[in-house]
Amino acid sequence: MPRVLMDPTSELEAATRPLAARPASLDGKTVGLLDISKPRGDVFLDRLSERLRERGLSVERFAKPTFTKPAPADLRREIETKCDVVVEALAD
Repeated sequence: MPRVLMDPTSELEAATRPLAARPASLDGKTVGLLDISKPRGDVFLDRLSERLRERGLSVERFAKPTFTKPAPADLRREIETKCDVVVEALAD
């Protein structure tokens, strides 16, 4: 029997978006680490933070109040004003 995959969104066609521009180097950049508050995401970000700091990079940490909703507007603005690039952690 063939498998049927159900899409829970109302999109009729897949959205295509261009990738955001990447910096050529992280030198002199501030890296934001966003924990979406799923279990063990902080473990990944802790290690990543250590590695980035070892390379001499500036790191800012942020956390969403819950993974079930988008980041609040004030948190997004704070990240935008403080960081040049952002890594978002998903885990379980």
